[in-house]
Amino acid sequence: MSKLEQSHCDGKRPPPVKVLSGQLRAAGIRGAADSGEGYLIRAGKGRTLRVSLVWMQGTVLEVQLYSNTVLLMDETGTFMVQGVNSIPKGKPCLLPGKYVMVMGVIQAVSPEPVIRAVKMADLSEFAALHRKMWKLEVEELQQILA
Repeated sequence: MSKLEQSHCDGKRPPPVKVLSGQLRAAGIRGAADSGEGYLIRAGKGRTLRVSLVWMQGTVLEVQLYSNTVLLMDETGTFMVQGVNSIPKGKPCLLPGKYVMVMGVIQAVSPEPVIRAVKMADLSEFAALHRKMWKLEVEELQQILA
């Protein structure tokens, strides 16, 4: 039994998994995201990984405070983040052009991924480095977990 499967059996939600929006868009549904079963993503080389809590990074494209959402874009596409008005210290991140990280629970994967935010942080100061390393970080973590 994998560490991920053990944590589900223990009733604990596993730590966030680093993912790209394109992986979520292509995900298969395993069970209700809130049940802890989440979605199956392709983790490379024919392997799959079950995720419900994710860590994503991207550039802020559009902020809609009236609807409590922000639209982000990573190198594989766009994704929506909900619940941004209630994130502690999240407001400084909410400007178009900022490069941010978001942790949250998957709400939907199609037609566009939607994440309910738990945490956000501004990574703009070293955005070039973060952007360059992000895909490698995602691939490395998924290889370890899958």
